[in-house]
Amino acid sequence: MDATKAFLIAISIAVITVIGIFYRVLNWVWLRPRKLEKYLKEQGFKGNAYRLVLGDMGEYASMIKQEQPRQIKFSENVSLHALPYAHHIINKFGKNSYMWWGMYPRLNILDPELIKEIMTKPNVFQKPHPNPLGNLITGGLLATEGEKWTKHRKLINPAFHLEMLKNMLPAIHLCCGEMINKWEMLVLTTGSSREVDVWPYLQDLSGDVISRTAFGSSHEEGRKIFLLQKEQVDLAIHLIKFSFTPGYRYIPTKANKRMKQVCIELQALLSGIITKREKALETEVNNDDLLGILMESNYREIKEQGIGLSIQEVIDECKLFYFAGSETTSNVLVWTMILLSLHPEWQTRAREEVLQVLGNKTPDLDGLNRLKIVTMILQEVLRLYPPAALLIRDTPQNAKLGDINIPAGVGLTVPVILLHYDHELWGTDAHEFKPQRFSGGVLGATKGKFSYIPFGGGPRICIGQNFAMIEAKMALSMILMTFIFELSPHYKHAPFPILTLQPQHGAPMILHRL
Repeated sequence: MDATKAFLIAISIAVITVIGIFYRVLNWVWLRPRKLEKYLKEQGFKGNAYRLVLGDMGEYASMIKQEQPRQIKFSENVSLHALPYAHHIINKFGKNSYMWWGMYPRLNILDPELIKEIMTKPNVFQKPHPNPLGNLITGGLLATEGEKWTKHRKLINPAFHLEMLKNMLPAIHLCCGEMINKWEMLVLTTGSSREVDVWPYLQDLSGDVISRTAFGSSHEEGRKIFLLQKEQVDLAIHLIKFSFTPGYRYIPTKANKRMKQVCIELQALLSGIITKREKALETEVNNDDLLGILMESNYREIKEQGIGLSIQEVIDECKLFYFAGSETTSNVLVWTMILLSLHPEWQTRAREEVLQVLGNKTPDLDGLNRLKIVTMILQEVLRLYPPAALLIRDTPQNAKLGDINIPAGVGLTVPVILLHYDHELWGTDAHEFKPQRFSGGVLGATKGKFSYIPFGGGPRICIGQNFAMIEAKMALSMILMTFIFELSPHYKHAPFPILTLQPQHGAPMILHRL
């Protein structure tokens, strides 16, 4: 009898457990999404009906697959090509719309006032936790939240102070000079002009700059890190299409095994450099590169507060230096060269300003800051071709955004490139290259609204934006001093967000030596 009773109790517990698991799964994949859908519709938002598990991802992937290979005309709206599904949803349902990212809806936010609220309340509207692939490449300040983010930002800030960046100008100038010398040698082999795909050179330039400015005397090791991280990005792009498959990253495929090996090599290189710097700090050897400044700041924090960044956290910040520092600047430079090739009158104006302001001198910070036309051009390029075409935020707790009540779990999508092309904000010529929009600065162009956010906004605005702009001004000035450039007939216009907005088929140009 006791055995029968124990058996019945065991069966009852098993049945209750199974029912509990079944209900949690049912709630996760169906009941909760439908509840959120009903709640959003009651507030006036529209979108596709929820589809089990995948949501809109099937249609999204199909549209991306169809649009990505397409070459577009220069007169076409880049935002339509870069974010085709967001365009589709907004055209179908209006600006008060949402998309289903799997089992989670994300509201499309295009109102500058609401964007301002999102950007200025980072503790309420948080960056989503990166998927395992994204965390391998970036991490660091980009992926932290709350008090941890505050601590990291405080310790990293000194590395990006303008006075510190001024000390890095010689290294940036050296890297730019080396790239231009390579172009000159290529041109000399054929006379006074030569077709060159400038895109890989600009990528290498930004990698060299970040290697020298981040690691100083260890820049050769830094160069190895750049090449490994570049390979890591290529592997991630290959693997991302499998990222929705549970457990795929643990399957020993060739790409997964190489990704694991690259991570080990990166960790070892960065650990070695950081260990050397720790010993240097003990002997009071000063370093004026990004890593040295970060470690000195961290060392002081540990002495004063008893706790700072761990070695792994320093490594993660170094990885982010590389990814953000190289991707952003190479992107803005390549699109600037492409647009100045299409608009030679602006190329001429920029060159005349550079020669007038800088002459034959090595560019210094004061001179770069006086390049008003060059600054206007770069700002307009960042409007038309922002490095990050899309920003995403999560709401871990119930939140209020303007008059909208947002339940926990509903995400927010800020389609940056759609915002930058919005006719209501920028006029009917929003898709045209017109640097004169910024003749009165960013505030004059936007009337103080959050309608221009190439580097994000609010407290979490990109910490390296000044670094990126200084590097871009230096490189562009030196290119303009040396070459006239025009697009090659072989150029194919196909901008697409591959982590950042890139020219998929390179940027072949005809370089003419001045």
